[in-house]
Amino acid sequence: MRNELLWALMLIVNFLSIIFIYKKFGKIGLYSWIPVSTILANIQVVLLVRLFGFSTTLGNILYAGGFLVTDILAENYGKKSAQKAVQIGFFSLIVTSIIMKIAVLFVPLEEGIVMFESVKQIFDFMPRLMIASLLAYFISQSHDIWAYEFWKKKYSSTKHIWIRNNASTLVSQFIDNLVFTIVAFYGVYPFEVLKEIFIATYVIKFIVAISDTPFVYIAHYLKRNNLVEEEI
Repeated sequence: MRNELLWALMLIVNFLSIIFIYKKFGKIGLYSWIPVSTILANIQVVLLVRLFGFSTTLGNILYAGGFLVTDILAENYGKKSAQKAVQIGFFSLIVTSIIMKIAVLFVPLEEGIVMFESVKQIFDFMPRLMIASLLAYFISQSHDIWAYEFWKKKYSSTKHIWIRNNASTLVSQFIDNLVFTIVAFYGVYPFEVLKEIFIATYVIKFIVAISDTPFVYIAHYLKRNNLVEEEI
């Protein structure tokens, strides 16, 4: 129960932080959140815990926050703004991976070798996992933007935000999970294990995706009532 409560707290803090940074800094704030969420999500992916009876990682909440950001951008500013956020996130992942890969090649001082090895375990990812993460991010986020625009044209009123938000995010999370699981773990684990990983991870992502809907409405309300402090 402790893990579930902490997970719920992290979810609330994550989504409220997105709303706060949006209100305070507008579109620029959302763009700045993308590198934070993508980099931290890829750090947290190495932290395995048990949630709701499943073995899973902690990166799901922060990663899902990226979908909330692109949905807010698509809702309030349009498709091009959301696409720019995806490009920022993709660039952030690549640069962080390259720079930290170089960093862990340094020879540490004996006094700092314990800390160095701890950091190395986090950032010295296998190339296959890096490729899986980048592919899953780019494909799923690109689909999310396309799908949000598609459903926005069909259900354009404010009361239907929940339709376009969930219809785009839930499918995008499915695609993300499928791509990452296959690219990262196909041939490593038996099919039954792959299926368990896929189902468990998607259940968690499904809960997060449903939970972000009220925050899209809040962001829309803030924008519509000129309560967002847009930076010029």
